[in-house]
Amino acid sequence: MATTVSGSALRRLYLSAYNWVVFFGWAQVLCYAASALLESGHEAVYAAVERPLQFAQTAAFMEILHSILGFVKSPISTTLPQITGRLYITWGILWSFQEAQSHVLVTSLIISWSITEVIRYFFFAMKETFGFAPYWLLWLRYSTFLVFYPTGMLSEAGLILVAMPFMKTSRKYYLMMPNKWNFSIDYRHELALDTALIIPGFPYLFRYMVDKRKKVLLAAKTV
Repeated sequence: MATTVSGSALRRLYLSAYNWVVFFGWAQVLCYAASALLESGHEAVYAAVERPLQFAQTAAFMEILHSILGFVKSPISTTLPQITGRLYITWGILWSFQEAQSHVLVTSLIISWSITEVIRYFFFAMKETFGFAPYWLLWLRYSTFLVFYPTGMLSEAGLILVAMPFMKTSRKYYLMMPNKWNFSIDYRHELALDTALIIPGFPYLFRYMVDKRKKVLLAAKTV
C-alpha cells in the first residue's frame, strides 16, 4: 500500500511540474506572438515565438508516453495523431521552410494553439497541484476548442499547401533515384497525404471533444 501511495504521489508531482513548465512555455508563446503582431504585424510573429514554440510543442511528445503508461486517462487514439500532427507542422513545415514563416496563417495557427494550450495546461497544473480547478477554468478548458480547434486545424492544412511550392524548388527532404537504397521520396507526396488525413481526422477528434465536453460539464454541474 505504501509503495502505491508513494508512486501516486510521485506521478502527481511529476505531472504537476510538467504541466506548469509547459504552461509557462505556451504563455511565453502567446505573449511574444501578441507583442510581435501589435508592433510589427503578422510577418514578425514566427521569428518572435520560434524557440519557445519549439520547446512547448516538442515537450508535448511526453503526453504520448503519459497515455501509453497510464499516467493520464486520454486515449492514445486521440493523443497520438494530435501530437504528431503538431510536431510535423512545427518542425516539418515552419522550421523547414522559411518562406512560409511570414504567412498570415502562421499567426492564426500560433494564436489558436497558444490560447488553447495556455488554458489546457493551466487547468491540468491546477488539478495536479491543488486537486481541483475552478469552474470557470473548467468551462474554458472544454469550450474554447469549439473556436480554436477548427481555426488551428484549417491553419495547419493551409500552411502545408503554402509550403508545397517551396518544397519543389528547394528539393529539401527529397531522395531521388538512382541511389544505393533503390528508393525515392518526394516530400510533397507525404504532405499531400498528411493534408488528406487532417480533413477526415478533424470530425472524429472534434466529435470526441464535444462529447467529452458534455460529460465533463454535466458532471461538474451535478456536484
